[in-house]
Amino acid sequence: MPESPQPPHAAQPSHAAGASLWPAALILWGTGSRSSPHAHHCIQVYLALSGTVRARSGPGTRWRRCAAVLVAPDVRHEIDASEGAVLIGFFDPESGFAASLWTEMPAGITFVSEAVAAGWRDILGGPAEIDKTRVDRWVLSELLRERRARPLHPAVQRALDYLRNGGLQERRMSAKHLARIAQLSHSRFLHVFTESLGVPLRSYVRWLRVQRAMGALAAGSGITEAAHAAGFADAAHLTRTLRRTLGQTPGELVRRCVLRGEMQRTTL
Repeated sequence: MPESPQPPHAAQPSHAAGASLWPAALILWGTGSRSSPHAHHCIQVYLALSGTVRARSGPGTRWRRCAAVLVAPDVRHEIDASEGAVLIGFFDPESGFAASLWTEMPAGITFVSEAVAAGWRDILGGPAEIDKTRVDRWVLSELLRERRARPLHPAVQRALDYLRNGGLQERRMSAKHLARIAQLSHSRFLHVFTESLGVPLRSYVRWLRVQRAMGALAAGSGITEAAHAAGFADAAHLTRTLRRTLGQTPGELVRRCVLRGEMQRTTL
């Protein structure tokens, strides 16, 4: 007699994956992984979209299990988020995004309360529901506190237009050059830029270059091509910047999110 067909295997839970790029932040979501011990110059948020993650300061220290964890800039840490879907946020410590996070970080590694983590999950949805709309809502309500954007100073707008229309690829670009384009003195330009965008010029340009490089990688460019498109001197310069800023190499970021989801940019 022919064998009866076997029942199909139970479907594995689907995890949405993607990235949201802000002027001073990168937010990823998707299947988690375990990191090696490292430090970088960002405030980092890890949130398990279901279940928990584990965190510790490095080998030889005890793991602690939690729903969410905040890591201060330049603090050595190790995260194990390999059990399920996770949101990972990288925030420039000098930006407006970081202001509310600083108040929640009494230590280098801060374990977020269950109540706060549950509120974040309510906004973001589960592993299959999270998307850019939900992530942006979380950023606005929990990090920016629904803060209204200030109108851009016309001089800042001129500088931003220049950066977005090819100026970013000028590797010798300086603050003085941008001040001339903005038609302000150097000191006045730096002041109104930070006041308008909530992040200093140097940090903003660094994040804009990271965004441009990530976008090029997402479109299939090689690391060298992506580096040149974003105004980095070479692939090594891009790799150093990503390691310093995000604690990741271009290849690690591509494997983690770009090839498994969509990357979308929020611009100011």
